[in-house]
Amino acid sequence: MESNKKKAVIFSYDDGVTNDRRLVELFNKYNLKGTFHLNSGKLDTEGHLNSAEIKTLFQGHEVSAHSLTHPWLTKLTKEQIFEEMNTDKTNLEALIDYEVKGMSYPYGAYDDKTLEVLNELGIQYGRTTRSTLDFTIPKDFLKLHPTCHHSRLGQVIDQFLEDEKAQLLYVWGHSYEFDTEESWEQLEKLLKKLSRDDIWSTTNIEFVSYILNNTF
Repeated sequence: MESNKKKAVIFSYDDGVTNDRRLVELFNKYNLKGTFHLNSGKLDTEGHLNSAEIKTLFQGHEVSAHSLTHPWLTKLTKEQIFEEMNTDKTNLEALIDYEVKGMSYPYGAYDDKTLEVLNELGIQYGRTTRSTLDFTIPKDFLKLHPTCHHSRLGQVIDQFLEDEKAQLLYVWGHSYEFDTEESWEQLEKLLKKLSRDDIWSTTNIEFVSYILNNTF
């Protein structure tokens, strides 16, 4: 693992909503990284982030694709999927000045057409919403299943920290849920527990690139 650390943690958040500002502030406070999957077609609309703040807000984190308008990709033709993903990727790259190499599937839905498009676009990972509740490294990064939604983080965190064989804790969600669940305080307690020198806090693309380029 990176820098000889035996465990890694990834936080993966969708939709580019204004609540991301508070989440980024907490990540920065505890020296943790996040990956933020944005629908560029929804930026600058009510409840979503402004285009002009994306580069600065997510400095030190990862901006990733989530499709242009958040449709069910499985209900689209291959050509429509390409338009959704390619336009989103292009728009985001213009805002952040680096290549977007990953995405999360809107509604967690994907099919063979979707995977074909991602390969054509050079996308290296696609995150689903199917929780595994385990801590193993995924075999197929285009079918990247997380450990759990953040609402279950408190149930698994001690097992992750105490199990010597546990390698990757992968958490996903939407930052607006911390408001609806009134769980910001609980989140901060959990982030503090994960802010340790022996845990590699990493982004999706950093982790995927490391695994693909190193014998593990």
